Amino acid sequence: MIVGIGVDVVHVKRFEHWMDNQKLLERFFHPAELRTALSRKSGACLSLAARFAAKEAFGKALGTGLKGIVLKDIMVENKHNGQPVIVLFESARLALEKSGAAKIHVSLTHETDNAVAMIVLESI
Repeated sequence: MIVGIGVDVVHVKRFEHWMDNQKLLERFFHPAELRTALSRKSGACLSLAARFAAKEAFGKALGTGLKGIVLKDIMVENKHNGQPVIVLFESARLALEKSGAAKIHVSLTHETDNAVAMIVLESI
C-alpha cells in the first residue's frame, strides 16, 4: 500500500553558489553522498541538486515535511546500474518508521536548469 508520495524541483543555479561553501554542503549532505557527487567534477552541481530535491520530496512523502530530520541523515546513493536508492540514518529512519512505510522508491532527473525528484513510500 502506498503511504505517501512526494515530488520536488530544485533550480540548479541555487547550488552553483553552494559549491564554494564546504560547511553548507556538509550540513545538508551525508559525507559519502558528498564525496560521490563531488567526484563527478562538472556534474557535481547537478548531482547535489537532484539529491537535495530527493530529501525535500522525502519530507513531502512523509506528510510531515522535514521537521526534526537532519538532512544529512537522508543519503542518496546509486546501485551499480545507476539506479538511485535512499539510505536513511537516525532521525530520518525514525521518521520513516513512524510513517508506517517500509520501502522507498525514488526517481531523479535533471537538466541544465532544474533537478526533480519523486519519492513513493510503501508499506509492506
